[in-house]
Amino acid sequence: MPHESSQDARLGRSRRTEGGSGAARAPHRVAAIVDEGSNPFELGVAPELFGLRRPEVEAPWYEFTLCAAAPRTRMHLGMFTLSDVADLSAADEAHTVLVPNRPDPEVRPCGPVLEAVGRAAARGARLVGFCTGAFTLAEAGVLEGRRATTHWRWAELFAARYPSVRLKPDVLFVDDGDVLTAAGSAAALDLGLHLISRDHGAEVANTVSRRLVFAAHRDGGQRQFVEQPVPVVRDASLAPVLDWVRPRLGAPLTVDALAARAAVSPATLHRRFRAELGTTPLAWLTGERVALACRMIERGEPSLDVVARESGLGTAANLRAQLRRRTGLSPSAYRRQFGTGGA
Repeated sequence: MPHESSQDARLGRSRRTEGGSGAARAPHRVAAIVDEGSNPFELGVAPELFGLRRPEVEAPWYEFTLCAAAPRTRMHLGMFTLSDVADLSAADEAHTVLVPNRPDPEVRPCGPVLEAVGRAAARGARLVGFCTGAFTLAEAGVLEGRRATTHWRWAELFAARYPSVRLKPDVLFVDDGDVLTAAGSAAALDLGLHLISRDHGAEVANTVSRRLVFAAHRDGGQRQFVEQPVPVVRDASLAPVLDWVRPRLGAPLTVDALAARAAVSPATLHRRFRAELGTTPLAWLTGERVALACRMIERGEPSLDVVARESGLGTAANLRAQLRRRTGLSPSAYRRQFGTGGA
């Protein structure tokens, strides 16, 4: 599973009515808080998962409510204005509270929202943050010493701002018992299905995932989606070497060969790679070969032996090891995720 999960599931489950173990379960109340500048995608994920009726599910479904601090709340970039939703007292009555997120985590959530999140934490409600919702949870003071994740783009900022939080930047979501966080917009679906599985079991979660046409369990973590920009080479003496190597990745290349091509010693080549690219020649070469292997898999090359040979990784075993190390996925999982033919 591409997430981290706590064994502590004592909180946040659907509550039972009084009357013993044979009594019917009362609906689990979920409240999603909306704040100024919230992202519409995550706002749509919440009612899709917890608000729509599921006639194919026999167990009582969730009672879902949208709530906000103000009567009218502008969404991100003013795309639309949300009105006619409950006030924040709805969050005070919910078993699960989804905190707001926004594409710009530099903007602090409003005071009443942070107070509502703090009250929910104090009474033991389950708290959920999608994408940059982790910033809201941290601002409310409920992530001290706890595990969490957020979108890879904001991981460095989050770690610097909240050093006491045990940030897990490579996973799709983190289940820390009564506080759960998802890494990005689509990862909100991963975490939402995980919550349904916790509350209603895997079979129900799989039923909902089929209705959504979304995999109940996605392999790998955020590493497969992190941008790997081509570095700007300020030292012009490296550029011809890099351009010479890329069409020859399948050939037996060595650091000595690269140094000879650049007409420098291997030690000098190491210094230039470190200074300009922040890595070693061998690590850069391996990264280029893995990138080529990924492109070949994406384009539908069925043979791992061919991919390994033509990318310069040598063997299928080394291909598997390098791909998993750099993306968190096996070749077959990478093919399912990104291959043109699907799976």
